[in-house]
Amino acid sequence: MIKVIHMKVNGKQVELGVDDRECLTDTLRNRLGLTSVKKGCEAGECGACTVLIDGKATNSCIYLSMWAEGREIVTVEGIKGENENLHPVQQAFVDEAAIQCGFCTPGLILTAVEIVGSGKKYTRDELRKLISGHLCRCTGYENILNAVEKVAGL
Repeated sequence: MIKVIHMKVNGKQVELGVDDRECLTDTLRNRLGLTSVKKGCEAGECGACTVLIDGKATNSCIYLSMWAEGREIVTVEGIKGENENLHPVQQAFVDEAAIQCGFCTPGLILTAVEIVGSGKKYTRDELRKLISGHLCRCTGYENILNAVEKVAGL
């Protein structure tokens, strides 16, 4: 069954007819062209599909599009730094060489944006737990953790 939903995606109001079985990953990636949202495990285990929903990092592969009614969705395409520069989280990933193949990067960046936006101070072990829902095959996590730690002000 098709349902019309209204949501804000990267600051823009969107109205779409979605199948009630359609996951948010498919809507964002295939219908709205937001290719930072990756399809990985399709079971909420790898974090490649992570987006911010009302400011909270969420696996979009297990989140139905119809649940996004009235919500604010942010993908990597929607985060911006000042004066056309990278967002501070993105810059920290570059500075700390936390990017290799890049498949996991958008999800990790959005999780880090949520962490930084919380205003809380975390220990390195706490940050490790907060990013543990993301699978990365390239970096061994240390550079990623260094980047999150750097931007979180530790």
